[in-house]
Amino acid sequence: MSGDFIETFLNTRQRLLDAIEGLSAEQLQWKQAPKVWSVQEVLAHLVDHSIITSFRLRDILAGTEERLPLFNQDAWISGQYANEGAVSDILETFTALLHYNAQLLRRLKRADFDQTAVNAKGEIVSVADIVRGFIRHVENHLGQIERIKQAAAPV
Repeated sequence: MSGDFIETFLNTRQRLLDAIEGLSAEQLQWKQAPKVWSVQEVLAHLVDHSIITSFRLRDILAGTEERLPLFNQDAWISGQYANEGAVSDILETFTALLHYNAQLLRRLKRADFDQTAVNAKGEIVSVADIVRGFIRHVENHLGQIERIKQAAAPV
């Protein structure tokens, strides 16, 4: 994989920072409805997704024959009281996981990115697919953050 690919992966952090720049704690924690995520909960979810991505990458590289796991994202967010934490802690954890995974990606040989496993849906996915999927996932949630900001504008 090219260095640009890894840089795009790493740049997800800056894109998140840009998206939340200038938001107050109240704006970060604002919820349109009890079962709808706040910006802070979206950020916490991206940390959770980073944890799962870390596991999936390593499981594929280890040659797993098991299906890659799903996780119950809503239950994870509510179960950890994500809206009660500090955004600075959430972002610090996201950054640490991002850098740790980037270190791994930089060590891989080109053929390693083609290693595959079966995801929870029964689809064959490669290491490269997992990384591209992570980038797309962050991009989707950047859109969600913008929608939350627009809905919260009067706050």
